[in-house]
Amino acid sequence: MFTHIMDFMIMMPLGAQLMRTFDIDPQQFSFLVSSYTFSAGGAGFLAAFQIDRYDRKSMLLFVYGGFTIGTIACALAPTYHILLATRCLTGAFGGILGALILSILSDAIPLERRAAGIGLVMASFSAASVFGVPFGLYLATIFSWHAPFLFLGGMGVVIQALIYFFVPRMRDHLKEKHEQESPWVVVKGILGRRNPLMGLLFTSVLMFGHFTIIPFIAPYMVGNVGFTEQELSYIYLVGGALTIFSSPRVGKAADKYGRLKVFTIFGFLVLIPILLITHLPTVPLWQALVVSGLFFILANGRMVPSTTMVTSVIRPENRGSFMSIRSSVQQISSGLATLLAGLIISDKPSDIQENATALVGYEYVGYVAVFFSLIAIYVARKLRVEKGA
Repeated sequence: MFTHIMDFMIMMPLGAQLMRTFDIDPQQFSFLVSSYTFSAGGAGFLAAFQIDRYDRKSMLLFVYGGFTIGTIACALAPTYHILLATRCLTGAFGGILGALILSILSDAIPLERRAAGIGLVMASFSAASVFGVPFGLYLATIFSWHAPFLFLGGMGVVIQALIYFFVPRMRDHLKEKHEQESPWVVVKGILGRRNPLMGLLFTSVLMFGHFTIIPFIAPYMVGNVGFTEQELSYIYLVGGALTIFSSPRVGKAADKYGRLKVFTIFGFLVLIPILLITHLPTVPLWQALVVSGLFFILANGRMVPSTTMVTSVIRPENRGSFMSIRSSVQQISSGLATLLAGLIISDKPSDIQENATALVGYEYVGYVAVFFSLIAIYVARKLRVEKGA
């Protein structure tokens, strides 16, 4: 999960460098981010018809192998258009990978302890922020933007071997003989019922409340707030370090006090840093880090209970297929959110940073994120726990 998250996250802080290197505008950069998510969305939907028919370990080996190959291909891309194509390849496997990991986790851990488990695993987001993104940015600064992807590709080769030797086989979900189910039966079992549909709607609106602002934080900090490209790593270092400690604790709190209650609290609180970060003027570095750190903590705080809630709206024998479709919806929604933000935002030469681009209209993106975040809180109350989940 660490390599999957870092592979996706590293593209966003590289935004200023990539826009300069390939001479592209914010809209073209948004395609680089959204191409990954759209590809992941399409692949996730197709994988839903197969993912529950095989042993979880076998699927993990195949999917992670494809992800590693795609990452290495990104590292070797010489042009914008080739990079765009290789991001699609990596996203196709990356989207399935995230769903598969959550399916394995949900199969292994009962619901009453699942939020704590998901909180622990989602600390990989924090680890990617604390180590992965700053180290990747350092490599990109010293060498070039190709270097972080070469690093991830090398890690992928090692982790593929570790999966083969140490991940156990998981076949309990095969007892219902899903290999005999047609694609229509799979889709009907998920999309033909209200509870899973509400889970997918919840996932979608939550992504619109999150991913409209995320991809443009780094370019905004450089062109509008005054960060240097080297200082961008501090955002992910501070935010990630804070969420390494907060993520497992949020998971435990969700198990103890209720997933919906914890999600609602963090869902309202995160609106504050969303508005602050999208309206941030030129401020000292420490003030910007306080705002971004607060955003990391609260945004992550709503993701842990929300993910746990979504795993509980489907029966275990359909969980792999549902989580794959959920990943598809999540990725497509993230891509659409990024494109929506790209349509709202325009650019101009920065007045405070030489050779940088300032973003215009980012504050309106913040209002859009708040709107969808409030809808997510409303939809969360419509979710029901499935028997045996």
